[in-house]
Parts: sequence; C-alpha cells; structure tokens
Amino acid sequence: MEKTIFCALAALLVLFSASCDKFLDTKPDQKLAVPQSLEDLQALLDDYTNRTMESAAGEISSGEYTVSDANLASLSSSSAFDRRMYQWDGDNLFEQGSSLGDWGRYYTTIYTCNTVLENLENIERGISNAAQYDQIRGRAFFWRAQKLFQASLIWCSAYDQRTAAKQLGLPIRLGTDFNEVSVRSDMQQTYRQILEDAESCIRLLPEQVSHPVQPGRCAGYMLLSRIHLYMGNYERSFLYADSALSIKNDLMDYSALNSSPTYPIARYNQEVIYQSAIGAPQILSISRANIVEEITGSYADGDLRKVLYFVRNTDGTYGFRGNYIGSAGLFMGYATDELYLLRAESAARTDRLSVALQDINALLSTRWKKVNGISTYQPIEEIDADALLAFILSERRKSLLFRGLRWYDLKRLNRDGANITLRRTIAGQEYALAANDLRYALPIPEDVIRISDMEQNPR
Repeated sequence: MEKTIFCALAALLVLFSASCDKFLDTKPDQKLAVPQSLEDLQALLDDYTNRTMESAAGEISSGEYTVSDANLASLSSSSAFDRRMYQWDGDNLFEQGSSLGDWGRYYTTIYTCNTVLENLENIERGISNAAQYDQIRGRAFFWRAQKLFQASLIWCSAYDQRTAAKQLGLPIRLGTDFNEVSVRSDMQQTYRQILEDAESCIRLLPEQVSHPVQPGRCAGYMLLSRIHLYMGNYERSFLYADSALSIKNDLMDYSALNSSPTYPIARYNQEVIYQSAIGAPQILSISRANIVEEITGSYADGDLRKVLYFVRNTDGTYGFRGNYIGSAGLFMGYATDELYLLRAESAARTDRLSVALQDINALLSTRWKKVNGISTYQPIEEIDADALLAFILSERRKSLLFRGLRWYDLKRLNRDGANITLRRTIAGQEYALAANDLRYALPIPEDVIRISDMEQNPR
C-alpha cells in the first residue's frame, strides 16, 4: 500500500508540473491509491530524504567565501546555475526544466502536507489514536510552514512590515486541486499563512522525538523564533526562543572534540534539534570555497571554532569543515547554538541585557580551549546595549557559517539599515550586490512562470 501511495503522488506531481491544458487533457487513473489510514499518512511524511533537503541558493549567493577563477572554470556543466548565482546574475538563474530542483522540492513537500491534512479530515480522532493523529497533523503543519518560509527567503524580497501588503509573496497552495490557478500572494498574506501553520504545529507536536529528522515541539518553537526575528518582531522571537530552550539547551564542549578527522563534528550531535541538510554543491566544496579572511581572522587565540571549523588548503586559503553533519554535506537544520544566539539577539533588542549577556557567555564558554578543566574564555560582564548587539551579531556570523543563515541575515539586517554590500572579483571584473538590491529575490524558474503566468520578480 505504501509503495502504491508514493507512486500515486509521483504521478499527481508530474501533472502538477504540467500546464493546465495538458492536465485537463489527461484522463485520471482510477487505480491511483488514496491514503486511508494514519499509517498511510505517516508513510507519506516519513520520506525524510525529501522533507529534510534544503536549498543551497542562499548559501551560494552569500558573501562568506570566494572561489578562484581556476576553480570556477573547473565546475561541471551541471553547476552552471551555481556560478551564475555566485556572481549574482539576476536573469533566468533557473531555466526551463529546473523547476524540479529547489522550487519543485519545496512545493512537492507542501503538496504532500496538503494531502495529509485533507485526508486526516476523513479519519476520526479518538482516544486510542489521538497521539499519532496529532503528531501527523503537527508535522504536516511544521513542514508546510518551514518550506514556505524557506522559499520566501529565496524568491521574495526581505519581509518589511511597512510594505508587506504591496510586496510580492509566494503562491499559497493549501489543497490538492490541480485546477486551482497558482497566483502570487502578497508578503503579508504569505507570512500570515506561515505563522498560522507554525503556531498550529506547536500545539500538536510532542515534546520529545525519537530522531532529529522528526520535528518536535522544540523545533516548532525555534521555527517561530526564526520567523519573528526575520520579521523584526523581537519580543515574540525572544519568547519562542525561550520556550525552545526550556525543552532543550544542551551545548557541546568543543574542547572535548577531536580535531583530527576531516569533519570533526558528529552527525546528530547533542546540539541538533532538527536535522536538515544539503549535499554540498561543487562550488561550496571544502577545497573550492575559500572562506573570506574577514571571518577566518576574527577568531581570537584559544577559540576552538577556528580549529574545528576550518582546514588550511595547499594554497594558503581556508575551507570550511565545521558541518554539524560529519561529512561534506552542509547542515541546514536547527541546533541549540543558534537557539542561544536567537534568544541573545532578541534579548538585546528588547532591553533584556542580562539575559543576552548570560546567553552569549554560556555559548562562548563552551567554544574555547580549557586549561585544567576551566574554559579560557573571559566572560563579558559590562557592555552597553549597542556594543552588545554588535558583538552578538558578530558571534552569530562566526558560529553559524554555511548553515544557510547568512542570506537570511543579510536580507533582514540590510532592510533595517545595515547597508552591507557584497563584492566578488571574477576574471578581473568586480561584481557587487548592494544592500536591498532587487536580486536578493532570486528569479522564479522560467518554466514555472511559463506554466502559471505568475508575475516574475522584477530585476
């Protein structure tokens, strides 16, 4: 039954990618299985490979690394779009045939969640199945919110509450009807839906999960904290980060880690709340992506992040190896180190300076070398509010490299006046991405635009 359901969904998703006329010309297969039990619906959500796979687009576009001309030239033809993202080419980054990549992956998960939520309405919730029923429903809400939020970071401009009702958002698909025409909502509508789904999931998800590829309540709280930080709702971001930390607040002792392995930080380590990742694209490989000196030179003596996060290449540059995944893939999930930084930044922005200091000191004390079992980190005791916020943002950048978060940060910080311009030199020519440039919203794949007649992002 499970295999039949997956085949049925695959067939439907092919139709979903086709034009409306082609869909209407296609006769439905009456043999396609319809999920009828909680076990069937659970099987749909248990496709963790697709549920936990994220986009590399934001990381490729961010300014944390450079690639030499020789290494750019050595990229395979399949990485052509990655090179164009690297140089901020604003036109047709995702050409015809590419919609089964990031866009298709996100909307496939959204479609699966819609399938689950629709079919749950046909199953009676009772005492005997309440826990499983709620968990399935909660996961569907979590993944629909999470994928829509991640998609907005790629294909929309930074959320701005002053203009959200006029900003182009995303198509919001809440059902499985292929006859429904896809249209772009505005950002206010997009984020209203994201928040509604995320808030729904925390009332349903269990506090404890058996494996971090399964979202639990802590992941739901952290998702809400991330969303509200991005929106500039710092009070809510603080409260949700605080709720998440009340469930899980473990931090690794970096001084206990072995720096000898190529990738010294283990997969599913004690800090991981929710596991998601990308397979490292060629352009982000440890030998090609050279971390900018502005970052590598910012770690003080005794700070073990420099030892554990970077490897020195033969040409003297540094590659990143500090993935919370124990391999060349890049961790894009949720972990407690980020959670401490979420609460610290939100606290600093809401005049909770003592909480902000406590959180940043707690995190950094576990990142430094120890002598006789005592961390050599010197806690910050007194600092003014502006300096503390600047310090937290600096430590956020240094702690959360290559997790898909710098693009998120650039968009929200530039919206608020940070005025950060990215620059790269390729074959002697300088490329620049100014703060709040229209190219911060990547173009929607051309075949999606052609099929749907949705409005493309302005260039």
